[in-house]
Amino acid sequence: MGRREELSDFQRGTVVGCHLCKKSVREISALLNLPRSTVSAVILKWKRGGITTALPRSGRPHKLKEEDRQVLEKVALENCLPSVEALTTEFQTASGAKVSSRTVRRELHEMGFRGRVSTYNKPSGGKKAETKQADDDEAKVDVSRLDLRVGRIMTALQLPDADSVYVQQVDVGEADPRTVVSELAKHIPGDQMQNRMAVLLCNLKPAKTRGVLSQAVIMCASSPDKVEILDPPSGAVPGDRVTFQGFPGEPDKELNPKKKVWEQIQPDLRTDGQCVATYKGAAFEVVGKGVCKAQTMSDTEIK
Repeated sequence: MGRREELSDFQRGTVVGCHLCKKSVREISALLNLPRSTVSAVILKWKRGGITTALPRSGRPHKLKEEDRQVLEKVALENCLPSVEALTTEFQTASGAKVSSRTVRRELHEMGFRGRVSTYNKPSGGKKAETKQADDDEAKVDVSRLDLRVGRIMTALQLPDADSVYVQQVDVGEADPRTVVSELAKHIPGDQMQNRMAVLLCNLKPAKTRGVLSQAVIMCASSPDKVEILDPPSGAVPGDRVTFQGFPGEPDKELNPKKKVWEQIQPDLRTDGQCVATYKGAAFEVVGKGVCKAQTMSDTEIK
């Protein structure tokens, strides 16, 4: 018998969403054309830890611990080695970790190392230059640090035990959709949530809401009695970056909750008199395609 194909994050999220909507294992199996054992395993894993993403298979190269990554970086910078294989051997000796050269290659790539192993060098200026650059990046708190992207809400399921909550699967231009939990059900009907374009904040630290891990935030114009999802410009596609004139820079990979970056930026996010979403007067813009807007809500905060 051939090896069973691994479920995507979208399939796992859909199984959990159906379970939360009180569907039985039998019903979910028939609806999604999945074996009952697979459905049961996904639900059990979610109940134990709120996990819907696939865990690494046995034998797959594992991700290094943070302390091992630091050792690997030091070995890469301080040794002029001829190949990844030689670097792997040196790293195993220094750390005691048992990993393949493929894992080491992947980790180096994620750290930003490129090209031949023998060309890896310390940045000009050494550790002081690294520290100064890190301090400068931390000091700059503006909207360029937010990873705002266009996304398409593929499905939105209302939680039966929470009238105001949707669990959505959203395409943000990545290999798999993200699971997003939002309290929009009391403001926006379910039929208006399906296959809808939106703007999402994608680099907040994932957090559980109602037991489901939420991986992004849908950006909305918001007042105490009304909420409107921001509309991207016509022609925008999932994954398009939202940028701001006058605020260049690349977003953080993940915002550090302890630094309160989002909390410092959010008060300056508002719609203007024409319902255009802005940060300190600069429009939410998808370059070459237009600006993002609320439907009717002007001079309103965005969150």
